[in-house]
Amino acid sequence: MRRAGAKQLRDSGRVPAVIYGRQAAPQNLELKRTDMENLIHHSASEIMLVDLDVQADARPKRLTLVQDIQHHPLSGQVLHVDFHEVSETEKVTVMVPVEAVGEAVGVKGGGVLEHVLFKLKVKCLPKDLPNTITVDVSHLDIGKAVHIGEIKPPAGCEILGDKHISVLAVAAPLTEEQEQALTAAAEGTTAGDVEMIKEKKEEGEEGAAAAPAKGAAPAKGAAPAKGAEKAPAKAGAPAEKAAAGAPAAAEKKPGGKK
Repeated sequence: MRRAGAKQLRDSGRVPAVIYGRQAAPQNLELKRTDMENLIHHSASEIMLVDLDVQADARPKRLTLVQDIQHHPLSGQVLHVDFHEVSETEKVTVMVPVEAVGEAVGVKGGGVLEHVLFKLKVKCLPKDLPNTITVDVSHLDIGKAVHIGEIKPPAGCEILGDKHISVLAVAAPLTEEQEQALTAAAEGTTAGDVEMIKEKKEEGEEGAAAAPAKGAAPAKGAAPAKGAEKAPAKAGAPAEKAAAGAPAAAEKKPGGKK
């Protein structure tokens, strides 16, 4: 579908989508925007297991995993959805968000809780897929961390990755000197820098009457750099996967997956 067709589809209250998997070739779909937005609103994350009912199709019932949702950068409106068809008996590998629970001991003492990893790679059957992985940080003191190998995986799941990598940690509070250094860096220039710029300006004024040397290069910034203009981003490219006239699909989540 061309951009004009995708825009017309969205203006009508529908969203282009695609479903793919091992059992069949990729197939273009259309979704009701309100159904998709309600599904997202009632889910803890965008990692969702969805039952699709593909109308007028040889295989109308599809168990799928939401692989990707594209949103408008300003309005947040759903622009396109990718569904990955899965089997109930085949394990899937998904990135699941990490959520910290409890107040760390180190934070009470002035430390700062840091999220080193916001998501963890999990392998499990679709029915065991968690919306989030919760990690209790109440025992963490300043300078301590929770590593991947220390996190208890949800029932039926396996957490993948290097067991020694930190996921959550409590860092020591900044000293007064460190805060001052960060403030100075944020402000950009110092008083000495301003004086140096002033001196250079005075030198330039004294020699303003002199003609530039023959063959001298033009002043920096006199002309835009070659190739400075960038091609417009292809924000609508992924949405071109959908095709006009494709069968519509209604979403329904299986029980227990929110």
